[in-house]
Amino acid sequence: MSIEQKINTFMNKVPVAKKIVKRVYQLSMYSLSSNVKSEGNIKRITPMDGHEYFFGYYDKSPWDASDRYMLCLRVKDTTKSVAPEESAEILLIDTFKNNSIEVIGTTNTWNVQQGSMLQWLGPDFSEKIIYNDFRENEYCSVIYNIITKESVTINKPIYSVSNTGKFALTLDFSRLHRLRKGYGYSNKAEVKYDSSIPDQPCIWHIDLEKNKVKPILNYTDLANFENRVEMNRAEHKVNHIMINPSGNRFMVLHRWLNGGKRYTRLLTANVDGSDLYNLSDDNMTSHCYWKNDHLIIGFANKNKIGNGYFEMRDKSKQYSHIIKEIDADGHPSTSPDGSSIVTDTYPDRTRMSSVYLINKNTIKTIARVYAPFKYDNDLRCDLHPKWNRQGNKISIDSTFEGKRHLYILSINS
Repeated sequence: MSIEQKINTFMNKVPVAKKIVKRVYQLSMYSLSSNVKSEGNIKRITPMDGHEYFFGYYDKSPWDASDRYMLCLRVKDTTKSVAPEESAEILLIDTFKNNSIEVIGTTNTWNVQQGSMLQWLGPDFSEKIIYNDFRENEYCSVIYNIITKESVTINKPIYSVSNTGKFALTLDFSRLHRLRKGYGYSNKAEVKYDSSIPDQPCIWHIDLEKNKVKPILNYTDLANFENRVEMNRAEHKVNHIMINPSGNRFMVLHRWLNGGKRYTRLLTANVDGSDLYNLSDDNMTSHCYWKNDHLIIGFANKNKIGNGYFEMRDKSKQYSHIIKEIDADGHPSTSPDGSSIVTDTYPDRTRMSSVYLINKNTIKTIARVYAPFKYDNDLRCDLHPKWNRQGNKISIDSTFEGKRHLYILSINS
């Protein structure tokens, strides 16, 4: 672990002081740097018209099945609030026609990290999209057909959608907004409970074909499962639900806050909430991705090794330390054929973030971009690298030209 990572680990205990120290340090280092804004084969596909453009999270692709059309959000400003209540336009970008833009809808609920969960709907990923919205004072999701222009409103917002497009899983976005800025929604206040570990649902199953919602796990279910003393009297939340490729299991980060300390463990379960398994429980697990139905890659802590990228086998204690050359957190995902991994980094001491392509034992830096200081902390713009369907292009969100924009990185597959 580098000296910077050791300092970061210590400063996590005092988050307010951490932000101040981090800003002073980066300002000092940036003043001494070469002030490079970008490196690599980077192509912006959204116009410089004063608006901000972005797609969202790294676990879904903005491209349709043909790799011609891309989805994107357009907003006025993302530097004032992590989850503004003003609407965002939903755009369809035709990359075969000079990146021409068609506005196909709007959403009233979004955040700076994950947008509105906008994505193409399976199993064909070609005609239907799905995204979250806020209508009639309730969160919901919308399935929209870009060909017929017909839409269906679903009674719950979605978090992770199965590849078949038949069902989704979701969580409490209002609670998440309060406890993790930039990931929840601000339109509706969280329901207040008497307990910090409410015996109330934290994960729901949504039948997208029948529009039926069923709670599958409560906060108390998670707190009582292989309970640790730090969980008692702590405030619990869940985040980062991801369904595996075949749609029979999902992973979720179970987090609890106790006395200013944050703990995280990675759990997996059947999509009906049964057969819970505690996959990684050494206090810190960050960004993960299903490599296939049985293997998960993720950045985590293993007490015998420390922080790093690990490949973990579901429902077992088997894991291996991978990508040992990279010991900084990022957003990993595997290529469609499973042969490569892409991940990124947060801004370094000179405010530069990197995108790495890992193929077998080779690690290649395919892009480096600058992060302006106004996009920092909760308002930051993570790169969130995302694959196209063919596996020969990467999309990122970045602010190195002064505002959020959507970019494409061309790679040799």
